Amino acid sequence: MNLAAAPRLHVACEAMTAATRMHAARLLGRFLADDAHYRASAAQYGDGGAQALARALDLFLARPDLGFVWLARIDASVVGACVVCYAISTSRGGLVAKLDDVTIDESRQRQGIGAAMLQALIDYLRQRGVSRIDTACHRDNAAAWRFYARQGFRPLDEGRIALLI
Repeated sequence: MNLAAAPRLHVACEAMTAATRMHAARLLGRFLADDAHYRASAAQYGDGGAQALARALDLFLARPDLGFVWLARIDASVVGACVVCYAISTSRGGLVAKLDDVTIDESRQRQGIGAAMLQALIDYLRQRGVSRIDTACHRDNAAAWRFYARQGFRPLDEGRIALLI
């Protein structure tokens, strides 16, 4: 597809609400069940399946001070989602955001929706005093690494590790 000739999509973004929870559950559920890169680490994360996702979505609605699910819409269709959790950074002296589970509906990928969703998220977080976004990417997910590099993310000389408790 010639991107220069493609019409600009209007991507509207917003935090998940009770009314949009089912859309978030659909997109994130598909990602957690089907993404090969996520599945490669799912056991170490302690993946609890659909029930854990449902509990997490309920927690985001009940505790927006901890984070939120960011959704991208085109017209009435929710086509993208990601999870954002807040943390306090001693190096930044304030709030930072942890970005997880970034997904775009498979039929809408490579149309600029992910970039638009991330830019809207950056603007939203910046307005709330968040000064950094941290994320992780599976070592073998070359497409995701390229996407994040185009958005200005830079690799760190460290790796994520986890302990289930």
